[in-house]
Amino acid sequence: MGEQNVEQFSDPERLRIFMKHLLNDVRALDTMIKNGLMETGNRRIGAEQELFLIDNSWRPAPKSMEVLQHLNGDIFKTELARFNLEFNLPPLRFSGDCLRRLEAGFNEMLTEARRAARLVDTGILLTGILPTIQHSDLKIENMTPLARYYALNDALKNLRGAAFEFSISGADELQIKHDSVMLESCNTSCQFHFQVAPHEFVNLYNIAQAVLGPVVAAAANSPVLLGRRLWQESRIAVFQQAVDTRQPHKHPLERTPRVSFGSDWVKDSAVEIFQDDITRFRVILGLDIDEDPFQVLDSGSIPKLKALQLHNSTVYRWNRPCYGISDGKPHLRIENRAIPSGPTILDEVANAAFWFGLMSGVSNKYDDITLHMSFDQAKTNFLAAARFGLDAQLSWTDREKIPAHQLICDQLLPLAHAGLQASGLDADDINHYLGIIEKRVSTKRTGAQWILDSYDALKDAPNPAERFNAITAAIESRQKTDIPGHEWPLAQLHESGDWKHGYQRVEQYMTTDVFTVHESEVIDLVANVMDWRRVRHIPVEDNEHRLIGIISYRSIIRFFAKDLPHGKEHPVPAVDFMQRDPITIPPETTTLDAINIMRRERVACLPVVEGDRLVGIVTEQDFINIAADLFEMHLKT
Repeated sequence: MGEQNVEQFSDPERLRIFMKHLLNDVRALDTMIKNGLMETGNRRIGAEQELFLIDNSWRPAPKSMEVLQHLNGDIFKTELARFNLEFNLPPLRFSGDCLRRLEAGFNEMLTEARRAARLVDTGILLTGILPTIQHSDLKIENMTPLARYYALNDALKNLRGAAFEFSISGADELQIKHDSVMLESCNTSCQFHFQVAPHEFVNLYNIAQAVLGPVVAAAANSPVLLGRRLWQESRIAVFQQAVDTRQPHKHPLERTPRVSFGSDWVKDSAVEIFQDDITRFRVILGLDIDEDPFQVLDSGSIPKLKALQLHNSTVYRWNRPCYGISDGKPHLRIENRAIPSGPTILDEVANAAFWFGLMSGVSNKYDDITLHMSFDQAKTNFLAAARFGLDAQLSWTDREKIPAHQLICDQLLPLAHAGLQASGLDADDINHYLGIIEKRVSTKRTGAQWILDSYDALKDAPNPAERFNAITAAIESRQKTDIPGHEWPLAQLHESGDWKHGYQRVEQYMTTDVFTVHESEVIDLVANVMDWRRVRHIPVEDNEHRLIGIISYRSIIRFFAKDLPHGKEHPVPAVDFMQRDPITIPPETTTLDAINIMRRERVACLPVVEGDRLVGIVTEQDFINIAADLFEMHLKT
């Protein structure tokens, strides 16, 4: 998506012209591979770092355009949301002290990003999913104001034809609909590139698939989204559903999501993957191209294959093949997109060392990994690792399932060590970075587990928002040290600073476990629910789960004390008792605004809605609890 002038073609003729360029590019790439024009003999590695911008309340800060004004635009790039940024590191030869140099490059760029962010009162955070992000942060107004992002959003929405639906289950459950692709921006990754020669591409790509599950298990760092504890690496599920253009059908058609692990081993060449993606996924973006790749080749130059690169950027394989040009020579590389950001630069480079080492070590041991494990094994490993992290049951070449942490320590770390050693990397660096993986895995303290353990340790926090504020504040401070994530002390409540950070907007503390009744249900049920659950207000919904009214405990008391006919029982529906068209507020409403609305309207309860759907409730009791916490805090000081 680096092209600024991409667009969603509405003119069928322009779309057909772009498709011809795309098909021509694939043929040209096939010709270049067969004629030996691709670079061989050089192994390079590279990296892309995505990050979050946060404000002083540990919330997303939509200031990327302002921060970029103080950064090198050739290195730092925008992302889909205004609260994300990305920087790219130059490729390094895979030898000697490349891992140490990779870490130094990360730290240099991160220092520069933090300097620029401070100029606009913003912080930088490396994490797979920001713990404090809320649904209201994902509004279209927070999309980066560049045409290519709006074109991507419109194209995917048009293909989908309906709202994007999310259903993810873990310790908690998340079921929501969203009207844009902005949920994709919840995810930030640390992507690594591994340059390969054409003749070795098939085996190395298949190896990348085979080892991806264990690598994700060791690197997991994204266990929460929108206040829900989901998968150990929730990015995998979130990203797939965020750009899923498929629609449910009565018959189970074989349709592949645009974000996928793939459907089979690669058998012939990299071209096979590009052909498969063109076959399966419609062109959603285009640009006007004047390059004929065969004319460029005939002239002795190297074609850019812009159509192929653009289409490839809209298909999100977790291991993605890439075409590029370095020092005037075309090459192929494998891009690992599944590894999350954080918890520290040191951890990220350790993740890279583990993956690079496995790519080399496994290829040295197995000429063809597909003879030793099935594709379904590799895919099952990947999904299990994303869900359960180091507790996942994975299988390797002996096909027996064992815990991920045992597989990694007993079999895969020795393979990675041998692979890095055979590639000529510095022995001290190998021991240093793989040692971090060994300690992290043996103690089962991934970044994801640290977040979950911190969440549990913060059980005395007044509300979930305060927990996530403290966790985010702790991540931000610990990332500035040289301590890897598995050695971090758990987050503490005082780290989030000012207590007000947890009460700025009602979505931070509103009750989401709301008891509702249907409009046709008997009023006696409402009275019993109030008694059983000790609540004073019951929202009323219709058949479409839309909020249509609310019943207060005062109206119930009045009914049973005065209006109920003496000596006669008759079923009265809730609809006859509810207050119609109650005053509601959106989740991003500030606390002060909510208090003022309650005072002005003389109500003790405010349903919180998105559209016409109930998402929470705020009552006067919530503000009494906040005041009690404030009094207690001040009296203790």
